Amino acid sequence: MNSQSKIYVAGHRGLVGSSIVQELHSKGYTNVITRTSGELDLRNQQQTDDFFLTEKPEYVFLSAAKVGGIIANNTYRADFIYDNIMIAANVIHASWKHGVQKLLNLGSSCIYPKFAPQPLREDYLLTGELEPTNEPYAIAKIAAIKLCSNYFRQYGANFISLMPSNLYGTNDNFNLETSHVVPALIRKIILAHHLKTKNFTAIYNDISKRPLGFGITYHEMTESSITHILSTLGIKENTVTIWGSGKPRRELLHAEDLAEAALFFMKRYSASETGEFLNCGAGTDITIHELAFLIKRLVGWEGSFVFDTSKPDGTPQKLLDITKAKELGWAPTISLERGIGVIIDNYMKT
Repeated sequence: MNSQSKIYVAGHRGLVGSSIVQELHSKGYTNVITRTSGELDLRNQQQTDDFFLTEKPEYVFLSAAKVGGIIANNTYRADFIYDNIMIAANVIHASWKHGVQKLLNLGSSCIYPKFAPQPLREDYLLTGELEPTNEPYAIAKIAAIKLCSNYFRQYGANFISLMPSNLYGTNDNFNLETSHVVPALIRKIILAHHLKTKNFTAIYNDISKRPLGFGITYHEMTESSITHILSTLGIKENTVTIWGSGKPRRELLHAEDLAEAALFFMKRYSASETGEFLNCGAGTDITIHELAFLIKRLVGWEGSFVFDTSKPDGTPQKLLDITKAKELGWAPTISLERGIGVIIDNYMKT
């Protein structure tokens, strides 16, 4: 892959895809092509095939997906399995059919069994039952892995897969209904901080720019109505409610680290060298409780947490074994505190 190679980044407006586009541009790649979901519906086989026939990309980063946190995964189960299977099947098949030189598929650590031994090695795949709340998404991601590996086995297609841990980054989704744990906690704690300091202007600006989710609409924006709306979401000036016990551990990888890994493996390694897929993570994890206190400290909010144990915890732990990736020469560089600190700073400025 050289600086003039035609590179298609599927899902370029998402957390991962936008980081990959930024990484490619920073490294001097000038022929990066993208399409929004409005311009190209990757769930549609004919549209996808026509796009590949016309554009003829040489390299493909498959980061397009329907994604969300535990609430979204458990609520929109049919959407998550259908949309993600169709996206993967259409992009991978079209890439083979139209002669893409190399494809890199990005998955998720949720592919592993709920109670698999820790840390999670690549060979633990399909050795036990999946975590029920995100089973549809996990099945779709497993299907994408198997598509890549079997197109390689049958046709010799140079299609590889990376399985990242939980991701976070500046271009994250802060909708409280569909977001993952890091952006959800950051937004809840920042809003609680604004309540604590009586900064209703900041709260008004926040919820005017970003949807809160759960179908919440704003008929009037008084201090009392704002306080009531946030209270229904577990956000108060002195307390923030968090789903679950706070005990599950999560490994958090910055999206910029994953983008660097994606380019690293796309340039240097083939399907015959990486095996069916590679884990890509931070190498350490943290409890949700510890994560909440880290964000609280970085925001400067003086309050406490309420853990709603009537809500599901999800998988107890998902720490990836990244030995293989390290042996091939890649390792993450962004610490959790630095990464979250930058996101908080950027969030509060916008």
